[in-house]
Amino acid sequence: MLPVTNPADCTPAGDVAWGDASTATRAADAAARAFGDWSGLPARRRADVLLEASRLLAERSADIGRLLAVEAGKRLPEAVGEVAFSAEYFRWFAEQARRPHGEVIPHELPDRRHLTLRRPVGVVASLTPWNFPCSIQARKLAPALAAGCTVVARVSEKAPLAVTEMFRALTDAGLPPGVVNLVHGPAREVTQTLLDHDAVRAVTFTGSTGVGREIMAGASRRIVRPLLELGGDAAFVVLEDADVDAAVEGALLAKFRNTGQSCIAANRFVVHEVVHDEFVEKFVARVDAMTVGDGLADPCPDLGPVIDDSRVEAVTTMVDEALALGARRLTADRQLPTGGTYLAPTLLADVPDTAALASEEVFGPAAAVFRFSDTDEAVARANRTEMGLAAYVWSRDVSRCWRTAEALEAGIVGVNNALPSVAFAPMGGVKQSGLGREGAALGLEEFEDVRYLALGL
Repeated sequence: MLPVTNPADCTPAGDVAWGDASTATRAADAAARAFGDWSGLPARRRADVLLEASRLLAERSADIGRLLAVEAGKRLPEAVGEVAFSAEYFRWFAEQARRPHGEVIPHELPDRRHLTLRRPVGVVASLTPWNFPCSIQARKLAPALAAGCTVVARVSEKAPLAVTEMFRALTDAGLPPGVVNLVHGPAREVTQTLLDHDAVRAVTFTGSTGVGREIMAGASRRIVRPLLELGGDAAFVVLEDADVDAAVEGALLAKFRNTGQSCIAANRFVVHEVVHDEFVEKFVARVDAMTVGDGLADPCPDLGPVIDDSRVEAVTTMVDEALALGARRLTADRQLPTGGTYLAPTLLADVPDTAALASEEVFGPAAAVFRFSDTDEAVARANRTEMGLAAYVWSRDVSRCWRTAEALEAGIVGVNNALPSVAFAPMGGVKQSGLGREGAALGLEEFEDVRYLALGL
């Protein structure tokens, strides 16, 4: 058994059975055996199971959310909300499963017909992180199952408990044995075992760009289809005509949701000189007023702990490096709770471009604020990263919003919107932030093969 720790006080949160390569092989074998029957079901039957899974997750969201808050240190409202959001993925893809697939292509000869069919790709390996363990896994499971695929999932050992309960809900909803399989075990060993298994045809992964490159290399040996949502380094651009109060509210949400541990979190605030001082003054005041503590406390704090000591060290190192290079701390020092893995929310100004905080993913409650004088300069700074997952623009001018959003090198752009994630829209990045799209109709297509049929009459 592997123990799971509550980051709020470093006490035990539970444990999970710990597997190995043989466990992963047995799970993939089970998925392979189940594939024929599951993929052969009418779409209506698969949709009914997914709808029931959605209903059960929504019904159990309070209990599963509390478990998620304990193991991941999330604020309870955020944890419950994540489970409810996971239910939305199953509901939306249940509906999508019954929509038309394929097309009939206009023919040129009277005795020929041409059409395309979409078929499930096969067994899918689904590999997910700890920061949003339920919703990210749901974003992969729901379309794969709707398409008719079977799945073997490996989730992070840092937050596996709530996901396990989500899989229990899927089983209770009526998924046949072997259709979904959850493996807890060493990441590299389990991943490579799945990539090497003859039945695995696709791998979907959310995590760091470095690990994504390794998975893509491993997948290349058998031409396993990769779907990768990788690291982010989002810029939050505030133009001179923005509603400053609204921008500050958006900044708080875009930066500090889940204590900054989000792939689409805003890391760099790029603010026009006309509104810079007002924005910074109001933003810093709001950040300094944020409370930090156990996400299960009453009243609920604004920020919980980060996931573990390694995250504390990583974020602290980035902040200390920037300060050593001449950056200036805008937010106040504060006394933090003891006994857990807590970090103070931190904003820095005058961060040099050579500092990691200026160009790398933070994954914690720290960010840099930059001043700009024209939009081209802001776009250039926003794009000055190898990542391209998300970005944000704040302005009252629709034309400027549109043009700026088009210029940003990001797969997701929130325009006057700090929460762009929805089940019915495509999520994914450009540049080094991944391949493919999750959510929306595109998310279903990632788990399907297109087959062309040329018919002679």
